Amino acid sequence: MSNSADSPQAGSSPAGGRRFRPVRILTVAVFALAGLIFFTSFNTAKGTNIRTDTSLLKLSDLIQERSHKNKELDDSSASLRRDIESLAERDDGSTKAQDEKLTALEKKAGTQQVKGTAITVTLNDAPPNATAKLPGYPDPQPDYLVIHQQDLQAVVNALWQGGAKGIKVMDQRLISTSAVRCVGNTLILQGRVYSPPYKITAVGDPDKLNRALSDSKAIQNYMVYVNVYGLGWKVTQDGTVTLPGYSGTVDLHYAQPVQ
Repeated sequence: MSNSADSPQAGSSPAGGRRFRPVRILTVAVFALAGLIFFTSFNTAKGTNIRTDTSLLKLSDLIQERSHKNKELDDSSASLRRDIESLAERDDGSTKAQDEKLTALEKKAGTQQVKGTAITVTLNDAPPNATAKLPGYPDPQPDYLVIHQQDLQAVVNALWQGGAKGIKVMDQRLISTSAVRCVGNTLILQGRVYSPPYKITAVGDPDKLNRALSDSKAIQNYMVYVNVYGLGWKVTQDGTVTLPGYSGTVDLHYAQPVQ
């Protein structure tokens, strides 16, 4: 039997001819694709480490940048609103009774300052190395050691229940459409981002406000974590304070059916 190298194979080229095998074509294609990937990666990186370069904008940096921008816009909006109100007060054609009614409505809406005795509730995360302080409780999960959205909502709801005339969370006044939301370990309120400790200030009767906090079932549950794992809880009497008026937009945004 002749050597296999000398035996013609099915589909071989005519005598003396040579052809490219499919495996050779595939190898050339792989190298070409690899070269294209290397060139694209180099062009994207522009000489930087695209995985570890600290100059690249992180998502958290973008959020903080947008939060700072929103604060600047809020301040600008508040300044313009004061200018408009000042011009309107000169001569807007309204009667004294109408002006008084409008002022009362603005106070209820939260767009005007409110002054009075106040208390402040401060919530904070527990130390990261916290352990159970009382017997019979399990070692803490990471979820046990941070402030959650329902904790902030429980305090705000209790203060409203206690007859608060106005509430400020961090440096922003709450109105009827304000939503207290948490994403991870941060608070997002009216387009701005905050980290703990969270401060909630309410103007009203201090005795009624404190009693409402004590009567809240949700806060009673929170206090278990305060006593066992060290979550932060502090209530201070502030005396007389002035809460700022809400300066953001009051336009309602809602879904509309497709025409």
